[in-house]
Amino acid sequence: MDAAAPLLGGLFVFAVAAFLIGSIPFGYVIGRFIFSTDIRKRGSGNIGAMNALRTLGKGGAIAVLVLDAAKGFLPAFLALVVIDGHLKVDGRFADFGPLVASTGAVAAILGHCFSPWLGWKGGKGVATSIGAIFALSWKAGLAVIAAYLAGALAITQYSSVGSMLGSAVAPFALWFFTGSLPEALYGVFAALLIIWTHRENIGRLRAGTESPIGIFRKDS
Repeated sequence: MDAAAPLLGGLFVFAVAAFLIGSIPFGYVIGRFIFSTDIRKRGSGNIGAMNALRTLGKGGAIAVLVLDAAKGFLPAFLALVVIDGHLKVDGRFADFGPLVASTGAVAAILGHCFSPWLGWKGGKGVATSIGAIFALSWKAGLAVIAAYLAGALAITQYSSVGSMLGSAVAPFALWFFTGSLPEALYGVFAALLIIWTHRENIGRLRAGTESPIGIFRKDS
């Protein structure tokens, strides 16, 4: 217990820091301060890259996408590169690196979806999760991107379908490429959370009223 106490305390502090990083609402910040637009009051009202594409244009969407992905990538990457190195030097917790990285990824995506700066509301977590997955395994990240593109472009014209398909592939890809249970469990958690955040999209898909990706819109 005494040996584990510093690790648990450090893990808690790291998780809080990752949550705060994830909670930065880049979609809102970029829309408000660069485009003078409250993205929450335009389009779908979501602060993610797809709504940014519809309301801010391609430049704003790319900026939101990259920054949201970075929120997930940074905590997991730091855990695997910096924190894991210290754990291995210590020796007692040499195998805890993937657990710390997965914890950071979970905290980051929760921060994005439930940002305290937006009244505990936020985005749907897709870009942030993909960023975290790339930090855990770039091969798994590519598999998730491939699944997203298949769902959003090859099979349907809906980003929401691609997002949910990519998220469903993530746990299997992480397990296949890393063999790490904590990282695979992160994939399961992220998939369930992202499906939940897309519950309104699922309703619109069933009703046939879901908006297609911008490049497929009839007025584009």
